[in-house]
This record gives sequence, C-alpha cells and structure tokens, in this order.
Amino acid sequence: MRLTVIGTGYVGAVHAACMAEIGHDVLGVDIDADRIAALTRGTPPFFEPGLSEMLMRAVDKGRLRFTTSPVEAARFADTHFVCVGTPQHPDSGAADLSYVEAAVDGLAPCLSGTGYERVLVVGKSTVPVGTADRLAARLRATAPSAEVVWNPEFLREGCAVQDTLCPERIVVGARSEHAEARLREIYAPLLEAGTPFLATDPATAELVKVASNSFLATKISFINAMAEICEATGADVLTLAEAMGRDSRIGPRFLAPGLGFGGSCLPKDIRAFTARAEELGLARSVAFLRQVDEINTRQRLRTVDLAERLLGGSFTDRAVAVLGAAFKPGSDDVRDSPALVVADAVRRRGAQVRVHDPEAIDNARAAYPALQFALDVAKACERADLVLHLTEWPQYRDLDPSALATVVRSPVLVDARNTLDPESWRSAGWSLHALGRPGPG
Repeated sequence: MRLTVIGTGYVGAVHAACMAEIGHDVLGVDIDADRIAALTRGTPPFFEPGLSEMLMRAVDKGRLRFTTSPVEAARFADTHFVCVGTPQHPDSGAADLSYVEAAVDGLAPCLSGTGYERVLVVGKSTVPVGTADRLAARLRATAPSAEVVWNPEFLREGCAVQDTLCPERIVVGARSEHAEARLREIYAPLLEAGTPFLATDPATAELVKVASNSFLATKISFINAMAEICEATGADVLTLAEAMGRDSRIGPRFLAPGLGFGGSCLPKDIRAFTARAEELGLARSVAFLRQVDEINTRQRLRTVDLAERLLGGSFTDRAVAVLGAAFKPGSDDVRDSPALVVADAVRRRGAQVRVHDPEAIDNARAAYPALQFALDVAKACERADLVLHLTEWPQYRDLDPSALATVVRSPVLVDARNTLDPESWRSAGWSLHALGRPGPG
C-alpha cells in the first residue's frame, strides 16, 4: 500500500520507517528541507535505538523516500498520516494546534484532481478532544472527499520502534466503515501478530491518548507525594512502592519515586487536557491534574534544596557534577528535562556545574549554553564536591564507585532516580542520599 507521513519529527520519522518496514511504500513530507535531505541519506534527526538502521534499510530498498511538496504527497497516496507536533501554547497551557492546521491546510487544496475517490487524513498527533471534527469541517470546504480519522500514537522515547511494530493496542477513531477497513488493512501485519484493534469515534480516540498520559503522570506524582510523607515519618519510599506495586490492581510500573517526569509529552499533555476541560466548563473534573503538575515540578526544587543542604547551605564556589541531561534514558531529547532544570538551578545558585550524558550533550549545550559539559563521567566528576545522578542511564548503574571516589573532592552523591545500588556506593566510602529514603549515607 502507498501512504504519506506528514511531519518527520519524532513521531513521523518513526512511523514512516516502521510502515516501510512492514511492507508499505511511504512518502515522508516536511517543510524543513535540511531535515528531508538528512532523512533521504538515511540519517534521523534525533537518537532513537534501532531507528537509524531501519531508516537506512527502507531508503535503500526504495520503500521510503521524502519530499517537501504537498502536491507530490497528494498524488502519491490516498491515505495521509499527520504526525506534526502540538507543543504547549506560549501564552497558556493549551495545545498549540497551528502545526496540525498548517499541515491539513497545506494538503487540502492539493487533493482535488488526484484521481482518488476517497481520501483519508489520519491524525496521529496528540490533540484536544474535538480537534478531528473541527479539522473535518475545515477540509470539507476544499476537499469534500476527504475524511478525518484519529489514530493516536503511544510511543515511549527510547522504545519507539518496538512500540510501533509491537504495540499494546491500535486505536482508530473513524466515522465510516471504509476508513476503519483501510486502517485495518494498513496495520494488517501487526493485527495478524495479535495486536488488539479498538475501533471507536474520533473524540474517544483523541481522549485515549491524553487520558492515558494523565493517568501515568498521576501515578508518578502520587508516589513522589508519598516520598515527602516518607521523609517526614522516617519511612522508606522504595519499600512502600514495592509493596504497593505487588497489588495486582496497582502494579509496579510508573511507581518509581524520584525526580519526576519531563519530556515533550506528559507535562504539556496534562496541561493541554486541563485547558481543554476548562474550555468545556469541566475544570473541577480534572482539577487534580494541576496538583499532579505541581508535585512534579516541586520534585525538582526539592532535589536542588537537598543538594544545597548537603553542601552546608550554599552552592557558592562549589563544584557539582551532574550525571544525565536527557529527560529519560535511551533518548537525546532534552525538552523539559528535569535533569537540566536542576543543573541550571544549581548553577544559578552559584555552583560550578559540569554535565555528562551519553547521547544528549549537543542538544543540552544548545538549550543551556551557560552550563559546562564533559564527554566522560570522570571528567564531569573531577574535583566535585557533590555528584547528582539525574537521568537513569544504565551506564551510570555500571560505574565503579571506588574508582570514581578517587576523582571527586568529596564522595557525596544524590541519587535522584533511586536506581543506583546503595550498598556498593556506601561500601566504597560514598555518602548516598535520595528523596523519600531514611538517613544520610
């Protein structure tokens, strides 16, 4: 089958490469000529495990190519996936839909005269409920044969290829049997492998994504709120989380106490969901999401405050090493990275900060030019008065605490992700601290 993917950022590039991988002929579309040129060479615009190899394979086989022309896209296929970003609006918490609207408006006038009787515009972007119907009304003026379908993505950065090829579910919100059948045909290889297919209306499909992200964010903030209570009472939040997670009704996933969530999805999605609910006159129904956001933001400040206390109440002229810049391991994405927010807050309070990350140094340097960066852990930790572990890369779990103790000025560590082995660090002479855990060292 032939299809286009409009927008070749994170979601679009992954979706295009994976659709080519399962046998479709795909045309990627973007207004960024430099990005199109790089993708044509098989080079993705970001780090994602497994994507580069898949992209190169699809390009070499001729199953995937790229263009900046919406006219070419309209002529190429009758199914167009819209995968552009929906960032937070600069003036509010609402989603900025200008990129989605521009993508649809750019495609619509090109759809006439292509010879296709029926055209599908399939949204994968995360949008407020009601967006699909509004876009459908826009399309009717210039492309009456086009139908808007919503097919939300559920990608985790660092696992996006796996999540696309082996998803836990495929949700399609459509208003016609033709549209549903077309999406079933596109995803046939995944459905044959056992992936559940949930057919619904566009509004429900839109809500599935934002409701899921809101629930996950709530779970993370809940356990971090418990960490504050544990500190006040001498309890251990890790043991609490383990005991709660063994309840089959709750489960252990996303009950990881620590620095909290960041990235391009959870923070802006819960704010956009709150804003949309307020537009609908339902602010009270999602009022708790403001608390979820507040707890998450507070974790960053609590980490900075803990670090300052460990340095005797002042960062001035102290050297702090930061392990991690990406918002999560397996990614070079630094958008709303808790690690970098903490690192910059420490710098602004007077510390000399050096940051290490296995993949995100270039993006971090561009976003936070005032920070210092190191290409290896030892250099980042050289003569440090304090080490902050802020992104849970597996490389950091494999560090030799004894060797690192010979590099720092003072072997004091804040494990803000609760993923390092306390005993191995303590036995090497380190004083290890974490939010929600009892006692120093």
